[in-house]
Amino acid sequence: MTRYDIAIVGAGIAGASLAAELAPHARVLLLEAEERPGYHATGRSAAFWSETYGGPAIQPLTTASGAFLRDGGFLDPLGALHIGRGEEAEAVDALLRVFAGTSVELQPTDPRAHLPGLRPGWILGVLEPSCAYIDVAALHAHYLAAARCAGVAIVTAAALESAHRDGQWQLRTGAGQFAADILVNAAGAWADSVARAAGARPLNIQPYRRTMLQLATDPAPPAGCPHILHVGGSFYFKPEAGGRLWLSPHDETASEPCDAAPEELDIALAIHRFEHVVDWRVDRLEHKWAGLRSFAPDRLPVYGFDPAVPGFFWCAGQGGFGIQTAPAAARLSASLLLGRVPDVSDRGVDPPGYSPARFAT
Repeated sequence: MTRYDIAIVGAGIAGASLAAELAPHARVLLLEAEERPGYHATGRSAAFWSETYGGPAIQPLTTASGAFLRDGGFLDPLGALHIGRGEEAEAVDALLRVFAGTSVELQPTDPRAHLPGLRPGWILGVLEPSCAYIDVAALHAHYLAAARCAGVAIVTAAALESAHRDGQWQLRTGAGQFAADILVNAAGAWADSVARAAGARPLNIQPYRRTMLQLATDPAPPAGCPHILHVGGSFYFKPEAGGRLWLSPHDETASEPCDAAPEELDIALAIHRFEHVVDWRVDRLEHKWAGLRSFAPDRLPVYGFDPAVPGFFWCAGQGGFGIQTAPAAARLSASLLLGRVPDVSDRGVDPPGYSPARFAT
């Protein structure tokens, strides 16, 4: 039986990025339950990078990831426009207030100057120039390739069946048995299931379904159309290649870990909300999908060693922000796993704030 320093359960963006960071310093095994990595949340992302998405507690991880993503060519300019009705001034003020004093640039504006066809009543707007498209597939592939090149063993169709610690972790999977000194839980929606298998207390990491649609509209999104987000959190949409539009009703429906699929009610709700924002006609629904976003009870990610189970490390609860924060989160988690002080260049990133020890009581 091949023995490893670190075994990571889950080869989505969290596990793949962490494996790539660790590979030069340790013997790493990356286990994936599906036939191919990234089948669930990573492969179903809305594919944008926004420093405000997730709120001020997530922003430091997003901002700290920006340089890597820009330098690697994974970001393309998009820009975002947060919009609201006249009665939503308080929500707009809150958006500006919580990011005041950070590096995030936000500019109050009249949304009608940026979004043709905007229906009456939508008079409040905030520009977020730094928002960008993110090439999720390329980023995930980059991390998997970097991990392989540095010697990481990537094993698919390897759902974790049992884990017990006898000096080392003894892991039984659908692809065979393995041993490792440290077990990393990067299993996304299945994070609590992996914890139970390893004898750790689940943290009540809850998956939620999020629906996405691809639409053809008349008119098509105009050139330079930014990513549009409702300050009240009931929709977002953005232009895509070929004049298409991606739309979400920003739904958040509690779910069991599963191969998520969109429901007709959520599809209808998304289109209904969209038609009350702009006067564009929906010509056809071309594609629909859903993914799971998994949150800890306080909606912050969990990075760190379990306080009660030796050698068990959490890298989970990343909500819908795991891709845009992956570079910084992987650096932070790798530092903790290797016993190093986290990189102080990631200003504002607070390692204790993400530790599983916060749930110890």
